[in-house]
Amino acid sequence: MRTNVSRGHSSEFNYAGFWTRFGAYIIDALVLLIPYFVIVAIFGDFMGLLVVILLYWAYFAYLESSEKQATFGKQALGLIVTDHDGNRLDFTKATIRYFSKLIFGGIFLIGYILIGFTEKKQGLHDMIAGTFVIHK
Repeated sequence: MRTNVSRGHSSEFNYAGFWTRFGAYIIDALVLLIPYFVIVAIFGDFMGLLVVILLYWAYFAYLESSEKQATFGKQALGLIVTDHDGNRLDFTKATIRYFSKLIFGGIFLIGYILIGFTEKKQGLHDMIAGTFVIHK
């Protein structure tokens, strides 16, 4: 079994709220800031944006499906990303989560705002991918 969480069901999780998750995102944004500017300087605006999207996808999907189950920002704040049963995500599920975040998070930020109003503190991207962000 691929889990770091010794819990059996999502109702037993200590869900991470909006502001904690936002703090983790700020740390991740700072980690990715220099690579962003370097890539845009090398490839230009349009091609740079495409390369940045691929870099961010690799960063988020790889780290959230790794044994750590978290990006550097989430690790710093003691958070992990898990599925309904507390298992580590596979790369496909982490990819679905990332691109759902990219698509639906950008639409009036509604995908993120939902985190503050749902019982299990899920954004739209979490609902689509069947994931949760919880405290370790």
